[in-house]
Amino acid sequence: MAKRTNPRFGGNGRKQAFAFSAPGAMSVQLVGDFTQWQKQPINLLKGADGIWRTTVELAPGMHHYRFLVDGQWRDDPECALRTPNPFGSQDMLRRVA
Repeated sequence: MAKRTNPRFGGNGRKQAFAFSAPGAMSVQLVGDFTQWQKQPINLLKGADGIWRTTVELAPGMHHYRFLVDGQWRDDPECALRTPNPFGSQDMLRRVA
């Protein structure tokens, strides 16, 4: 599993696991407010089960995110917390305690 420490938090963040099932995909990336929305996308690693995974450190608070699957925006089907974004779709929300 790929692990990425967000340098903005100096290692003081909380570990958060992200996963996305896309067996036929060539690439899956995690983007959000914590990656400056694509300036620093986080690549997920594909498991033998077709699930892409990564772990990142996030500061406590609410974080907006989405997945990029082969360059196309995708919602996280496991995330129930969502909010509309200015592009006519939704951002996923992750609350970090």
